[in-house]
Amino acid sequence: MLCASLFFGTSAVLGAQDPGGMTSAQLAGFSFRMPEIQCGQKFTDVNYASDGEVYHNLDIYLPKEVKASYPVVIHIYGSAWFSNNSKGMANLDSIGQALLDAGYAVVAPNHRSSADAKFPAQINDIKAVIRFVRAKAAEYKFDTSFIAISGFSSGGHLSSLAGATSNVKVAKVGECEVDLEGSVGPYLGYSSAVDCVCDWSGPIDLLNMECEWERPWGGTPEEALLGVEYAGQDDLFRTISPLSYLDPADPPAIFFHGTKDNVVPHCQGVEIYDAWQKRGIPCGLTLVEGAGHGINLFVQPWLSEMVDFVNVIRASKR
Repeated sequence: MLCASLFFGTSAVLGAQDPGGMTSAQLAGFSFRMPEIQCGQKFTDVNYASDGEVYHNLDIYLPKEVKASYPVVIHIYGSAWFSNNSKGMANLDSIGQALLDAGYAVVAPNHRSSADAKFPAQINDIKAVIRFVRAKAAEYKFDTSFIAISGFSSGGHLSSLAGATSNVKVAKVGECEVDLEGSVGPYLGYSSAVDCVCDWSGPIDLLNMECEWERPWGGTPEEALLGVEYAGQDDLFRTISPLSYLDPADPPAIFFHGTKDNVVPHCQGVEIYDAWQKRGIPCGLTLVEGAGHGINLFVQPWLSEMVDFVNVIRASKR
């Protein structure tokens, strides 16, 4: 990324507290238990960048029903961009299981944390995962005629960003130039575009995180992600936002957000839905009354609503 900035350490951010006294990991909806998931085949710790780094590993789950190939959904964990190794706890027993039961292969990747590397490293990693899926279609029985991307919290942000930057390699936001595609992994000849987005509670407008309550700058996860204090650097912070890149050619998306989310205000979900809709892109928004940040959200009927939306978009591409 080309833009003047002042680096600062992230140790204070990692222990930051919200008004309710929650740690940054809790803020991100981080899951501390390994979920049980029913699948036909599982491939673990596959390195998508060919560099042996843990943060470039992913897991692959194939449905129980044996088929020649499976459409794919990549699902990204939430961690406020603080974790580089949480793929095994990425809502797999809820979102992942619903997709597997519907016949989709589920790919759960790690990505570099904000402590490992600053943005755009995280979206560079996710785009490398998408290219890996296309490159390894025959080996893992992927049907790459349809690749969707999903995520929760910071993972939702990365899924929406991947959708909004499909077929965008380098972009300029104000005075800041950002390399969105990156050069991670050996499969650079493959496309990193996706066909559908499912965003669960993702922060998408980092300059509007006070749309429901006061949340002052200083020690925020997005400042750690960029490695800078905000101090009015609007252009730099807009480079993180899917809204900076969205255009009518981008893929359909569905957004889920709890009305009682005390981490990412649900007006963020309304804002990104409105942006997709204004550009004439098929989209959906479900505001779950009383649901929090990952609390009472990954349940029926919302899981079926996600699957139905993905099925409809997939059918429209045939």
